[in-house]
Amino acid sequence: MLTALWRFIKGPTSADRIMAFDVMTVSSIALITLIAFFNNRFIYLDVALVYGLLSFTGVIVVARFIEKGM
Repeated sequence: MLTALWRFIKGPTSADRIMAFDVMTVSSIALITLIAFFNNRFIYLDVALVYGLLSFTGVIVVARFIEKGM
């Protein structure tokens, strides 16, 4: 996750930054899932699911924005 953060900060292109952001969100979703499993708090899985859906939507919106060159 630290290497993805480094790529997010220093990425030479915006595509590198988008991919780094996506890697960080997937890693944090996995961390939320592990916390839910070990603490027997399965409501956190709903949080991880919503976070994943918002992350996916955000990546798609930013990719379309970059594709059109606005």
